[in-house]
Amino acid sequence: MKNSNSASRLGCAKRLSTVCEAGASGTSPVPNREIGNEKIAGLNLELGGLSRTARYLIAVSGGRDSVALLHALVEAGFRRLVVCHLNHGLRGRAAAADARFVTALAAKLGLGCITEKVDVAQWAKKQGLSLETAARQVRYDFFARIARRVRCRAVFLAHHADDQAETFLFNLFRGAGRSGLGGMSRDSVRTVAGVRLRLLRPMLGVWRKEIDTYLHSRKLRFREDESNASAEFTRNRVRHDLLPALERVFGRDVKKSLWRTALILRDEEAWLAALSGEAETGVQLAVPELRSQPPAQQRRRILAWLRRNAVPDCGFEQVETVRSMLERGGPAKVNLPGNRHARRREKRLFLE
Repeated sequence: MKNSNSASRLGCAKRLSTVCEAGASGTSPVPNREIGNEKIAGLNLELGGLSRTARYLIAVSGGRDSVALLHALVEAGFRRLVVCHLNHGLRGRAAAADARFVTALAAKLGLGCITEKVDVAQWAKKQGLSLETAARQVRYDFFARIARRVRCRAVFLAHHADDQAETFLFNLFRGAGRSGLGGMSRDSVRTVAGVRLRLLRPMLGVWRKEIDTYLHSRKLRFREDESNASAEFTRNRVRHDLLPALERVFGRDVKKSLWRTALILRDEEAWLAALSGEAETGVQLAVPELRSQPPAQQRRRILAWLRRNAVPDCGFEQVETVRSMLERGGPAKVNLPGNRHARRREKRLFLE
């Protein structure tokens, strides 16, 4: 896979044909983290415990959500932001224009900017992944590279309340458990290529219409990604087809109910994790102890163990595959994603 890197500061951006102006047509939770809200021109951001003088990465695609978050954070006093933009190589000239727009915006705000280009379609084909999954993996790999380069592990992401409601539905129909249905966390850790990224999502309590109002009030320009309307991607079908259909059936806006359910499940998940002592999970698991526990507890401990040891794409099937090793006469070795393996030896489970 071939990357092209650029880190630059430009003057004012020339007007681009698909630049929009507001008003015109056109991700394991960190326990016991202090949470506090801060109102910034109608955006109720959760910024409690975050130092304004520390350095942070911020993912900026150039779209309305990331542009709003970038401006709001600068307005809130975060002055050491490093803008990170990844060109996925999927939209030709439009994607190149996005990169120029983001680079110019960062320069205008006096911020550093790092951009890369990756051929996601080629990567997806090589790895046998969907475009959505490949794009997500490539983005996190990008964040990990930048985090290592600039020695900063905290990344601001612009996911908001509508995204959380959509994630709930998306995970529901994938057969997710409590952890998946709880959706995204405001403050979480994800290990990528040996780098422990701290993912910060301060807009999970902010709705898309509030973002639009903020952009309109500030007359902020942003880029419109036409792929957001494409039915090719599952998340777009959830947004444009499934949610409207549910609202027609129930005769009301269901997004807030979905968001509330995700919040309840996420908080309960954190509480149950603390009760079961999952934070104590180490490199190995004791087979006799696991066998003595009910299936629900086995699943929780195994999933936490896999995630903590950076096994990618862990879900029900992978957990059940590992659980099969607990059976008498069960396999002593099973395959896991990412060319990883779990083994049972001397009454212990370990990864390699």
